[in-house]
Amino acid sequence: MKSVAVVASILLTLAPVASPAIAQTAPPVTQDDAVELDEVVVLARRSGAPMWTVTRGDTTLILVGSIRSIPRDVTWHPDALEEAAAKADLILLPQEGRASFSDLLRVIWRMRTISQLPGDTTTADYLSPEYQARLEALMAGDRDQDWRRKSLLMLGLDLMQDKAGFRAGREGQDAIDVVRRAGRRARTDMRPVGIVRGDEMVESLISAPQTVHVPCVERAIAAAEAGPESSRDRAIDWRAFRVPEVVNSPIEQALNVCWPWGDPEIAPQLHQQWAAAVETAMISPGTTMGVAPVRLLAEEGGVLDSLKARGFEIVGPEWK
Repeated sequence: MKSVAVVASILLTLAPVASPAIAQTAPPVTQDDAVELDEVVVLARRSGAPMWTVTRGDTTLILVGSIRSIPRDVTWHPDALEEAAAKADLILLPQEGRASFSDLLRVIWRMRTISQLPGDTTTADYLSPEYQARLEALMAGDRDQDWRRKSLLMLGLDLMQDKAGFRAGREGQDAIDVVRRAGRRARTDMRPVGIVRGDEMVESLISAPQTVHVPCVERAIAAAEAGPESSRDRAIDWRAFRVPEVVNSPIEQALNVCWPWGDPEIAPQLHQQWAAAVETAMISPGTTMGVAPVRLLAEEGGVLDSLKARGFEIVGPEWK
């Protein structure tokens, strides 16, 4: 089952292990440093990935908004972003998911609980008649007629992959991959903004009631109805810096409410870790590049809204 593979992948790679953090003391900013900073910003903007710059004194924070599943025929310039990332003093990466072998074994052991609805219930026991009817229309003619018994999370993930064109891990490289690779090659200090324990993620998968995943299925139904072309439109909007359109796209709306970002226990932790990392970056000398899901940066009350509310001048595309 493809959705099961996605869950296992998330457990291991909420963000892959980053390079060990190395304590650094940034030297005073010189004129040459200012020229290099301008070069970093120009290169990053040339890449085609939306980015925002916030500067205070000798501190500069560059935030790059990433999306997953960029179709291969939607071209951008990852080499420019890679070159820019290599010049940063510090790179902030998404959370690192630390799943142990026992965590994965527990997922395998409890796979029926994770992948199937409890008892004799079906999707009709959880969805409103309207959404159930829309789901029936989408799944008409589907060879797997057991879909009504799938857990709501697995059903939502399957809808996004099979009907909405979301091919995470099977499309072109995204900004997170590019920045991580650049940091490794340049031996730049890289740090995940936080750690998410594998046992907590597994527990949320096993213990969360199916009602928690209803919003995921509802948004996934909308994404599936929009079809694969909407996923391509999302990538084109991302490349063109049309950030509000990206954030409001059916796929991003679904990802925002599906596990783990929609989990009531894990989601606040993910947001708080990014907020704390940005706070620290703004009091640290030098140039920090952070790469995060664009919806996390640009959503209502997100990272960019928080920086603006605190009086920082943000240079970059409109996000609202």
